Amino acid sequence: ENGTLMIDEMNDIRIIGAITVVILLGISIAGMEWEAKAQIVLLVILILAIGDFVIGTFIPLDSKKPKGFFGYKAEIFMENFGPDFRQDETFFSVFAIFFPAATGILAGANISGDLADPQSAIPKGTLLAILITTLVYVGIAVSVGSCVVRDATGNVNDTIVTELTNCTAAACKLNYDFSSCQSQAGCHYGLMNNFQVMSMVSGFAPLISAGIFSATLSSALASLVSAPKIFQALCKDSIYPGFQMFAKGYGKNNEPLRGYILTFLIALGFILIAELNVIAPIISNFFLASYALINFSVFHASLAKSPGWRPAFKYYNMWISLVGAILCCIVMFVINWWAALLTYVIVLGLYIYVTYKKPDVNWGSSTQALTYLNALQHSIRLSGVEDHVKNFRPQCLIMTGAPNARPALLHLVHAFTKNVGLMICGHVHMGPRRQAMKELSTDLAKYQRWLIKNKMKAFYAPVHAEDLRDGGQYLMQAAGLGRMRPNTLVVGFKKNWRQGDMRDVETYINLFHDAFDVQYGVVVIRLQEGLDISHLQGQDLLSSQEKSPCAKDVIVKVDYSKKSETDTSIAFAPSSSERTPTSRKVVEQNAPKPKFHHPFFPDSKSSSSPLNLADQRLLDASSQFQKKQGKSNIDVWWLFDDGGLTLLIPYLITTKKKWKDCKIRVFIGGKINRIDHDRRAMATLLSKFRIDFSDIMVLGDINTKPKKENIAAFEEMIEPFRLHEDDKEQEVADKMKEDEPWRITDNELELYKTKTYRQIRLNELLKEHSSTANIIVMSLPVARKGAVSSALYMAWLEVLSKDLPPILLVRGNHQSVLTFYS
Repeated sequence: ENGTLMIDEMNDIRIIGAITVVILLGISIAGMEWEAKAQIVLLVILILAIGDFVIGTFIPLDSKKPKGFFGYKAEIFMENFGPDFRQDETFFSVFAIFFPAATGILAGANISGDLADPQSAIPKGTLLAILITTLVYVGIAVSVGSCVVRDATGNVNDTIVTELTNCTAAACKLNYDFSSCQSQAGCHYGLMNNFQVMSMVSGFAPLISAGIFSATLSSALASLVSAPKIFQALCKDSIYPGFQMFAKGYGKNNEPLRGYILTFLIALGFILIAELNVIAPIISNFFLASYALINFSVFHASLAKSPGWRPAFKYYNMWISLVGAILCCIVMFVINWWAALLTYVIVLGLYIYVTYKKPDVNWGSSTQALTYLNALQHSIRLSGVEDHVKNFRPQCLIMTGAPNARPALLHLVHAFTKNVGLMICGHVHMGPRRQAMKELSTDLAKYQRWLIKNKMKAFYAPVHAEDLRDGGQYLMQAAGLGRMRPNTLVVGFKKNWRQGDMRDVETYINLFHDAFDVQYGVVVIRLQEGLDISHLQGQDLLSSQEKSPCAKDVIVKVDYSKKSETDTSIAFAPSSSERTPTSRKVVEQNAPKPKFHHPFFPDSKSSSSPLNLADQRLLDASSQFQKKQGKSNIDVWWLFDDGGLTLLIPYLITTKKKWKDCKIRVFIGGKINRIDHDRRAMATLLSKFRIDFSDIMVLGDINTKPKKENIAAFEEMIEPFRLHEDDKEQEVADKMKEDEPWRITDNELELYKTKTYRQIRLNELLKEHSSTANIIVMSLPVARKGAVSSALYMAWLEVLSKDLPPILLVRGNHQSVLTFYS
């Protein structure tokens, strides 16, 4: 009132503000108990100030009339009821300045971690805060608007002595002429001019000043305490890198001291601006953004119909929440369009970052609930529609075991199922049931997480069974949901079939027959080096790389506990980051002779251990489908019409980025005198199917007898598996056949000689024509169930696919998968 200044008006605000925020920081650091006590003291002062104002409105003094205060008058209320914006102000510019006064209503929600019963306290406290705040603000606005005129001079000599005919203002009717305020530079009193109008109206003016300080300090203290606590919770989730230092708490209440300091510095920066009308719109924008997000989150949770979302408020309606969110967004733009745009960019940037990084945090979010709801509804809708050939897609059940044990198998199948069809990694756990069940639950989470981190669009499905065949049957019958069920069984070639137990070979081949029985197609994938790298992997490495997905180097681990043929064991788990050109180079450079410092055996001789040649080739082969394939060929040997699966798979492979430069070459069998005719017919067929190809080759010599040395090599291979019943007594031969049904009889060998020669001949042709192809896709020969022994059938597959590039032996279930029609 006396215009006393320390330096000047702006710097005084800075000095007093800085001192005040330091005191508030001290109260915050002291702990929640001190903050609660301070809030109670401030609340008492605030209530006294409001009471002082209300009492003052009923005591109009003559000394206050020149300043515009006349007590409750109907004419003043009517005059002040409408708007009168001045100096380029609008409703929304005033709203932006006033809005921060309503931002304390979430103070209780922000400190939910410190509440005894947040479930009850937050809704009651928030709703009461809204109700009481609204009543107080509206009550004060109506009271002061009924008592004080908009403009007053403060001059006691402005009383009306004679009646003025041209003065119709409320003040004129009360015998005061303030019309000079319109013509002069402006008056200092009245609602429009006097910021201390509440002090003037009140019974005891200093108490109003104390109330203003109390309200300001209360809001500031609440924000200074609550914002760091929310920030601390955010940092604990490790969502944004660089902020984890603020997650640390101190003391018994886990106080976020570092967050207090950060908030203090931000507050101090705004105080140094020293212009409330500049700061208020910026603050309003961010508060409106947070309210919009809260409203939309509530709406989204209701939309997701999550059983865990159970609002207890009787009058709750999800559409009111949506309207609230939209209103907040609109008001943000109306208040300050550039600040709103900046806020949107910041919020959107944070959201995109979280979506991209996919932090390992489970909030039980409404997004997760809505994703589930959409998936459920679409799955049910899909089940009501019959399959159509135009929409056929290979949906693969891959018998991978642990997914990271056969990466080549996984990546090759992913090449034709990614964003096209379903891919399920089947894992059959055998052994004691109790132990297997424990493994099932841990493996399910571990390997699904591994698939996601390695960007595999696949599901992991473990089952427990007595043997592989039972497990395969369970998976084929039960895997999937509705129309999203596998229709193709993918297995790796059983490379060690000659050394292992032939009963396992029987189980392996019976899987094919089981697949055909349930209308599945079958794909057998063979790499000459093999597929299984599980003996090169340490489980310790897998778990550590799951926690640290950025590991790029090959890590070598020597196993001294077992003496194997190579005496070494390598741990290698490719992460998603290894697919970049840089990291591939690291693998290629480090793999031949990796040197390492073993953590458990730091001494001497074991400091470096090169891989043996076979393991090195296996390791290289396991990652070959992760890199770009370059300009090469995918050779399709279409020997049977299986519905088109043999053609569809290579086409789908070429649609992927890593394979797009590869060309499809098609090989078919034919007669020497009809080669041109057969080529034209095949070209016409492929054109109708809209499948691009670079060449079609008709093999007229496909039925020629193979070379003698190859026949001799085949006979040598099958010799240990023959029954030779002609050289044995009938009873002995029958007993052997009963005990070992997989053995090859002389009669069977003679009966299927033509088919045997065909497989040997096909291998010769494959070596001649397709030895440089990136991948070969060929029709899988199928033997009649029970008619051909397991050893002979495996010998066919062995001789057909040996010493070749990666080969896919494919047989559809004769369901058409290609159509001429768009």
